[in-house]
Amino acid sequence: MEFELTKEHLMLGDTVREFAEKEVAPLAQKIDDSGEFPWQTLKKMWRLGLMGMTLPKEYGGPGSDTIAYVIALEEISRACASTGVIMAVHNSVCAYPIWKYGSEDQKRQYLRRMAEGGALGAFALTEPGAGSDAAGVRTTAIKEGDEYVLNGSKIFITSGSEAHILLVVASTNPAAGGKGLSAFVVEKGTPGFEYGSIEDKMGVRASATTELVFDECYLPGTSLLGNEGDGLKIALSTLDSGRTGIGAQALGIARGAFEEAVKYAKEREQFGRPIASLQAVQWKIADMAVKIEAARNLVHRAAWLKDRGQPFGKEAAMAKLYASTIAREVTNDAVQIHGGYGYTKDYPVERYYRDAKVTEIYEGTSEIQRLVIANSLLR
Repeated sequence: MEFELTKEHLMLGDTVREFAEKEVAPLAQKIDDSGEFPWQTLKKMWRLGLMGMTLPKEYGGPGSDTIAYVIALEEISRACASTGVIMAVHNSVCAYPIWKYGSEDQKRQYLRRMAEGGALGAFALTEPGAGSDAAGVRTTAIKEGDEYVLNGSKIFITSGSEAHILLVVASTNPAAGGKGLSAFVVEKGTPGFEYGSIEDKMGVRASATTELVFDECYLPGTSLLGNEGDGLKIALSTLDSGRTGIGAQALGIARGAFEEAVKYAKEREQFGRPIASLQAVQWKIADMAVKIEAARNLVHRAAWLKDRGQPFGKEAAMAKLYASTIAREVTNDAVQIHGGYGYTKDYPVERYYRDAKVTEIYEGTSEIQRLVIANSLLR
């Protein structure tokens, strides 16, 4: 892999970093406290081309590669993890599978709106009885004539109550188990589609995490993505894409906490000198920097492989596993360096610490990532 970023990648990083520091970071603590969904920020991100980044220009996107996408997502997540996960879900697990598996009519119907028209995307797979076991979906989509009737519920759906376009996995053949799953594009406002509870979460509090309820929800046949029975394949390949994005989000969280810790260590004095001069603190900072650099290389390698059309599922799982692990470790060390102040909301490391944990859970837990990696190695 060529590890030197292109001039365009570096310019993009600078542009998104400046945007994030000016428009995203100042609101991060406020929306974390209130749980307010960051619509005003997202509208600005659409104008900057960050929503639908990897979509081709013919569908309204800038046609960026995946390396550019993870660079941008790291910068947004460094400023606000809630905004980062909304961006990641929209791009990685809704727009991407529609582009990859959708018909030409579906692409033209949905993608331009997602890339430039303000239509937010979400991905609905998880159910009360189907989390890590993606094949355990019980929501059904039974065909009646030219329509499908959707019945069931989904939980923990990021942006679920705010999204306009949702990719929903349901069973069209319950007797076939995982082989009977299919994927559908469902629009907000479809009769029979309602929102249930919105979760009160420990972290990423400004991203709406919602229950979805489908009760005799009639979908046109044209809402089927790909073919009947493709649902598990679409879901698993979509999660590969999503894991690369969550790896970038975790990397951004870790980097934000690291930078705050370095700043604080230089300013905070104990024993008559800045704590940055103490070896115990210096070693923490050194270890944090090494972990972040290693995580970035794993995330970029997964993105690099995807851009070249090569298999990247194992590498995406590695990137997500390691980046989420070091996000927890780095944010923990950042709080420790801050001491008692790190346990208060006066400093952003408290928020980074809470935000980091969920990166080890969504888009597949760390345990599932290890299974994916081991299965690939032992196949």
